[in-house]
Amino acid sequence: MALIKFPTKTVNTDSVNPFVNSVFDNLFNDSFITDRLVTRVPAVNITETQDSFSIELAAPGLQKSDFKINVDKNVLTISVEKKDEAVVEEKLYSKKEYSYTSFTRSFSLPDSVNYSNIDASYIDGVLAVTVGKKEEAIIAKRLIEVK
Repeated sequence: MALIKFPTKTVNTDSVNPFVNSVFDNLFNDSFITDRLVTRVPAVNITETQDSFSIELAAPGLQKSDFKINVDKNVLTISVEKKDEAVVEEKLYSKKEYSYTSFTRSFSLPDSVNYSNIDASYIDGVLAVTVGKKEEAIIAKRLIEVK
């Protein structure tokens, strides 16, 4: 199988109409548009130990009060909605951007979860949610003898 690299621009595109190309390049390289096209969902690490599940969500720049954690049936939902408006008077703006951060992550919980044993902490930009398991779901470790 051969890999063929296609050129990103045709040969005489800039000579035909350079104004059109520069307008489209500026439009699609503008941070206002590209920031809104990129989804801003925090990365998550999920681990399992013998007696609990751990969900770590990377969300720097937030406060503990920004998070809402809900459990509905077997779905754990973590959501944030934060709006920052920096108002500076006596300036003529050609471009003004508001910072608005919101996201929602939902996780399906297995039947082995103890719903009364769910804890959350937010330290150094990482939200850590610990979900305990039911006693009957915790598997006792033992050494099995080979016969």
